[in-house]
Amino acid sequence: MSGHSKWSTIKHKKAANDSKRGKLFSKLVKEITAAARLGGGDADMNPRLRTAIATAKSSNVPSDNIEKAILRGTGELEGATLEEVVYEGYGPGGVALMIEVITDNRNRAIAAIRHALGKFDGRIGERGCVAWGFDKCGLIVVDAESIDEEELFLVAADAGAEDLNTSDSTIEVITPFEQFDKVVTAIEATEADIQLAEISMIPKNSVKLEGKEAERMIRLMATLDDLDDVQKVYANFDIPDDILEAAA
Repeated sequence: MSGHSKWSTIKHKKAANDSKRGKLFSKLVKEITAAARLGGGDADMNPRLRTAIATAKSSNVPSDNIEKAILRGTGELEGATLEEVVYEGYGPGGVALMIEVITDNRNRAIAAIRHALGKFDGRIGERGCVAWGFDKCGLIVVDAESIDEEELFLVAADAGAEDLNTSDSTIEVITPFEQFDKVVTAIEATEADIQLAEISMIPKNSVKLEGKEAERMIRLMATLDDLDDVQKVYANFDIPDDILEAAA
């Protein structure tokens, strides 16, 4: 499993159970609003919105919050004007970073990101400096104990998945962007335990980090994730699972 995928899974499970749950809710609601603004409020006709709603429901975001977020996105309910920006840069050891932002104040967002990067030996880069090293794909992480690996492979491949990666506790399913919904639906039908399902930027290669660099990278990811304007952070680090889990 890639470092980013492992981090995302740990972060999602932890945030759903600790004091940061409110911040998680806020980010999920922002994604619903942005998705509705760009693609309309009909989830059947808007794959991004459909995925955002499913993710929010899996994290127990109240239905009323979801409905209001959709209405804000379609303009039927007043709210701040949000814009989406992707910043690119580098972390410790030259790790490539893609930072997705949904904000009502771009200057505030970039200032906070620059400050966070500077604290942990990172820096903002120019547009396009690292995007070439990532592919936009569907990412589905399944509890390995909840389904036989061969069964999952057959179900996922038949639905259009292109790769499976396994670890001791999870199985990572990678899908083409266009096949994400179909693969998720097929896996859900098996009653497998899906721990994470999202459209993600999957790194084409990775940078191995250990020791102090690994610690700084984890602290940087946690700091960026904690910023209100930052929606998602993608990175191509490779950090041992035990270090990631201990840090989280």
